[in-house]
This record gives sequence, structure tokens and C-alpha cells, in this order.
Amino acid sequence: MGHTVDVIGPDRFCTFPCPTYPDISLSVLPRRSLVRMIEAFRPDALHIATEGPLGIAARSWAKRGGFSFTTAFHTRFAEYLNARTGFPVQPVYAWMRRFHGAGQGIMVATQSLREELATRGFGNIRAWSRGVDLELFKPYPGSEFNGLPRPIFIYVGRVAVEKNIGAFLDLDLPGSKVVVGGGPQLPALQREFPDVTFTGPRQGKALARAYSSADVFVFPSLTDTFGLVILEALACGTPVAAFPVTGPRDVLANATGNIGLAHQDLRTAALEALNADRSACRMHAERFSWRACAETFLSHLVPLMSPRNRSMPPPMSIAN
Repeated sequence: MGHTVDVIGPDRFCTFPCPTYPDISLSVLPRRSLVRMIEAFRPDALHIATEGPLGIAARSWAKRGGFSFTTAFHTRFAEYLNARTGFPVQPVYAWMRRFHGAGQGIMVATQSLREELATRGFGNIRAWSRGVDLELFKPYPGSEFNGLPRPIFIYVGRVAVEKNIGAFLDLDLPGSKVVVGGGPQLPALQREFPDVTFTGPRQGKALARAYSSADVFVFPSLTDTFGLVILEALACGTPVAAFPVTGPRDVLANATGNIGLAHQDLRTAALEALNADRSACRMHAERFSWRACAETFLSHLVPLMSPRNRSMPPPMSIAN
């Protein structure tokens, strides 16, 4: 679309592994280097994607300089921290309200999450759905799992306690179960469920083919804010079974045809999804193109420069 985007992530800093989740890297004292990167880039707009060390540093820089920015609510850190440590959610949400309240808009993926955050005191909420790569994620011929009894029920994503994967693996289902992904809970689940096929992480076409090879994608999470993996599965023609919570109930809504089921009984949802229309799944996913996602994101950005601060060089681009 002609824009220049600079994504400043932990890969550009010294990092340490996140406690209880070493696959996530957290930046060490990033503020000075981060400020140099932002000022050298001279952005038109600043978007803070997460509330981690980089996001905190970027927010501090923007507030001190009187610059405007947007944020996004991607992850239920309060619930994840509670699941891992028992720490109460209320103080975390109070801190997150302050974090996002300093910006000019918080982007949120679904209507149900918008309503929930509004009840928690968040303001200036802007709707921003997700997109899926429809060229990569599509139906593929053949199967990656020819040796497994069908039907094949698949989970794709982080293998971590907050994903509630045990709710899927405990189900009494015909055929086979497959788990694609890595994470801190993987060794324990492999020991507990020796009959389940654990492939480890997959990327690119190998990941897309795994989705396409399954009969049903089972999404057991109760805490996700959207569930991009749901879109990836649907784009591959694979119907979805999930709980009726934020994310699945929003993505599966308003579909033309049977694309799966969100139900309090996950087993019922999984079995019913076997009767879904795979072509309808693909058609529904096509409503979530990368182009539409990008256009919505751009519409929510705000100019970096505020009337009370003109000290930055002429802006040129976007920082994320």
C-alpha cells in the first residue's frame, strides 16, 4: 500500500526469558536504544503493540514528549498470570487501564471483548479485526496424517496451561488427536497422553497443510482475545469446534453455511463440526483478508505530533 513500517521487537535488544514461559523474550533496559530507533525513523504514527518492556519504554517516551500513539489489547495477561501464579486479575487490569489510557485509542479484535473491556473501565476502544494470509492458508490436496485413523481432530497453537489443551485431549472422540505447536506444557502432555500425535512447531506451508489435513480444528481456550488460528483453520477449509467465549463466538458468527460450532460441551461441538461444509469454511475466512485488516489498522492510527510539541524532525513513516 506504499507505507514504510518499522517493527521494533525484542530481536533488536538484549533479552531474558520470560519467567514460567522461556519461549517469550523480554527486552533488558531497552529505553535508550528504543528512543534512538524511533527518532532515527521519524515516524508519522506510533503504535504500541504490547504491554511488555518495549511497550512500557515507548509509552514513557511518548508521554514525556507529548506525542500521540495508539495501543492494542492482544493478550489476557491478567488471566494468564492468574493461571500460572494465582495472582489476582483486578490489580493487573487496573495497571492495564492506566497503560492504555495514556494513548489516543486502544484497538480490540472483537465486539464481545470491546464490551468486556468497557465494563472494566477501558475507554476509547476501536474495533480492529484480524486478517489471514489467504494465499498460504488454503485447502491442500492429500493429507499429512495418512497413517492415523480418521477422523482427525487437531489443535494448533502454544502448548501452555492458559490454552486449556487438556479439555481437548480429555475428550472421548473417535479417530485421532493431533497437537501442533511447542511450549512449556509440551513434555508433560506428551507423557500424560501417549496416544496423541505431537508434531512440535510448524511454520509456513507445513503448518497450512496440517490444518488442511484435519477433519476438525478444536480450539479449547477460554482466555484468548481472538484466536487467529481459527481463521487459519477456516481458510484451509477445516471446520472449528470451540467453547462459546470471546474470540470463537465472534469469528464464527454470521457465517453463510455450517462452518463448525461453539458449544459449552466441547465434545458435542467437535462431533457436530464433522458435518460442516468445508467450502463454507473457506468462504467465511475470505472475509478476513490482510488488506481489510491493514486498512482498518491505518484508519485508527493518529498523528504522532501533538500541537504542544514540534521538536521531532518532519515525520515520514510508521513505527510499531
